[in-house]
Amino acid sequence: MKLKDIARATGVSTATVSRVLSGKDNVSEKMRQKVLQAVEKLNYRPNRAAQSLRSKRSSFIGLIVADIQSPYFASLCRAVEDVALQNNFSVILCNTDENTDKERMYLDMMYAQNAAGIILAPTLSLSEQFTDEHSMETPMVVIDRQVRGSTVDMVLIDNVLAARELTVHVARQGYQRVAGLFGKDSTTGRQRRAGFEQGLHEAGSAVIPELIVDLPAKEEDAHKVMTRLLALAEPPDAVITSSGLLAAGAFRAIRDRELPVPEAIAFATFDESLWTAMTRPSITVVEQPTYAIGQTACEMLFKRIEDPTRPTRQVVLSSKLVVRQSCGALRAATE
Repeated sequence: MKLKDIARATGVSTATVSRVLSGKDNVSEKMRQKVLQAVEKLNYRPNRAAQSLRSKRSSFIGLIVADIQSPYFASLCRAVEDVALQNNFSVILCNTDENTDKERMYLDMMYAQNAAGIILAPTLSLSEQFTDEHSMETPMVVIDRQVRGSTVDMVLIDNVLAARELTVHVARQGYQRVAGLFGKDSTTGRQRRAGFEQGLHEAGSAVIPELIVDLPAKEEDAHKVMTRLLALAEPPDAVITSSGLLAAGAFRAIRDRELPVPEAIAFATFDESLWTAMTRPSITVVEQPTYAIGQTACEMLFKRIEDPTRPTRQVVLSSKLVVRQSCGALRAATE
């Protein structure tokens, strides 16, 4: 029997169960009685030895991200580790794969092991249902994805603005059928889709529903979707993707068809990586301050650990549009 079993039986979080069992007074009497009744009914027996070992806060922090294979998260993770080591802390890295069950499991693990703090890139589900209770038990900083209805420290970029500027740049090169591939399991993907559609309107281009796809942020999924779009009777003449993994899959599909970029199809994406700069043609990207995001988030977390009562902050860092060869003007427009 574990804390999560009590939490499931009572419909509350593991953090609330932990507060009741540790005798903390920031729980209502009604909720306290509900939890204690479940403890008795389920015959829960806490591990006293483990509780003793955890009586002091651990010297590690948790970093919970969507997918470390993403160039975005890889750079961010490096920054978090650098700052943590400077403060004599270690980092436990967890990948959710945008899976809410995995996310819940890792959060429960961090709470149970009394992590000093958590840096979290929440799934779409948690972003929309986030409450102060999630960060009450353990200091937390949310990165990359904005959460609703909570006062928690966050480090973000303006995804709508960045996507709008990228789309306006592409559309104004003369492309008429601009496709968009967006991660469907995060607020980031939704915000970038919104900016994409705003950018098309601003540039006076058509929003073509059949060319806009929400999909899992995986390379193989992007390859399949892009292959399908290229097989349309009227295929796109440009494509924008919302992440590095989607970019890799989509660009591979274009290479499979041996289509010249940008003459047959223009290409642009979020997330700078080694291949976007080194491939020919080089790829137009929205370069995010990934290291700065991780560094800022970790520094904010340690300040929160030192002073849990300090006012919460939302830091919005600037991205950069890097214009390269993959979105050059259409050949017809230059002749």
